[in-house]
Amino acid sequence: MYEKILIAFDGSETSKLALAEALRIARLTGGQLCVAHVIDVVAPFGMGLTYVPADLLASYREEAKERLKAARSEAQAAGVKCETELLEVAGITQSVAHCLQGCASRFGAQLVVLGTHGRRGVRRAIIGSVAEEFVRNADCPVLLVRGEPA
Repeated sequence: MYEKILIAFDGSETSKLALAEALRIARLTGGQLCVAHVIDVVAPFGMGLTYVPADLLASYREEAKERLKAARSEAQAAGVKCETELLEVAGITQSVAHCLQGCASRFGAQLVVLGTHGRRGVRRAIIGSVAEEFVRNADCPVLLVRGEPA
């Protein structure tokens, strides 16, 4: 049961809570983790931007690699086998949730753990929810870990 657990990790406090929960489950089940970080350069800049400066993208990648390295170290300290994957949204037709679903499929995830900010009303409608989109199309169980109320 839950031998392969995917955790979406962006370094936020909510994703840190999700990582801690995924580690608890992995220790209990003897499972292994795949910690995934998705770089989304499309959403911050909108559909009109056709060029993302190479140094900005390189900076995003380096920050993501450092976050993944820290998550891997935390898993190793907990005695949990862990791999990491750095993903990037390919274009305006793809989303963070879509990238995570592809990763879950490739990894053979039996459980996906996602942090959620629990936004409501207009804020949710404007910002959207990666967790909500992921859950709607999930092929395996999904555990949502709630962060602090927004």
